[in-house]
Formats: sequence, structure tokens, C-alpha cells
Amino acid sequence: MQTDFQNILNGIKPLFDAGKSREQLLADICAILKEKVYHYDWVGFYLLDENNNELVLGPYVGKPTDHTHIPVGKGVCGQVAESGLSKVVQDVSAENNYIACSIDVQSEIVVPVMKNDKFVAEIDIDSHSAAPFTGEDEQFLGAICEMVAEQF
Repeated sequence: MQTDFQNILNGIKPLFDAGKSREQLLADICAILKEKVYHYDWVGFYLLDENNNELVLGPYVGKPTDHTHIPVGKGVCGQVAESGLSKVVQDVSAENNYIACSIDVQSEIVVPVMKNDKFVAEIDIDSHSAAPFTGEDEQFLGAICEMVAEQF
């Protein structure tokens, strides 16, 4: 199943001009991504709380998660917060530092939101499909994160 990432991106861009709060904007992006991309089963944003050196769950769509606070460095999300680099895990069972959210999750992609070369947030996507993520997913999510960075 081929995903038209450019078309989805074109649909997301106008959201930034609608004068929405950051919270609403992130929630709308999550909803669109989960609806439009078959292999995106859980989509959420984690925002950096610098004072406590942890990620705090922001808007998301998908099953509820207990992971509302993640220490920087812990799990895939925490590693991305620490490094500022995207991380794709095609098989979560092979990841040593993985924090399991649901037994259905087989793979995960996390892309940082960088503001002035500083990590401020990230988008986290879980998939119930085995190894579905490609370089296209990473580029597409990177473009969204660049636009989101302007909200910080």
C-alpha cells in the first residue's frame, strides 16, 4: 500500500495558518497521521520538560498509554531526546532499551522537533505492522517536525 506523503503534507500545512493553539495543532496532526497512514497505529508528541529532564506526553491518538513521563535517555523516545537524532526500530523485540506500550506494537519511529538546534519535542509513532517504516516516513515526519518547531 503506497502512501502519498506529499498529499498528506499538503493537507497539514494549512493547519499552521489557522491560528490554533500549539496543543490543538499537535492534536490535529496526530489525528490526520493516524487516519491517513495505514501503518501509523499510535501517534503522539512528547514535549521536553527541561526542569525535570524528562519527556511529557502531549496530544496523541491511539490506545491510552501509561508512559506519560519518560526520563531523557530511557527507551527509544528518551534516546531521541538525548541524541536529537531520529530513530527507527523495525522490530521492538530486538531493542534492549525499549519501553513496551502495548503488546500489539511491532515497530516504532521517533523523530525529534529541533528549535535552533535544540531538542524541544518529538513525534512518536508505533505500528502494529512488522518493519513498515522507510526513509520516506522519516523524511515526511522530519518535514512535519520542522514546521512544528516554529510553535516552540
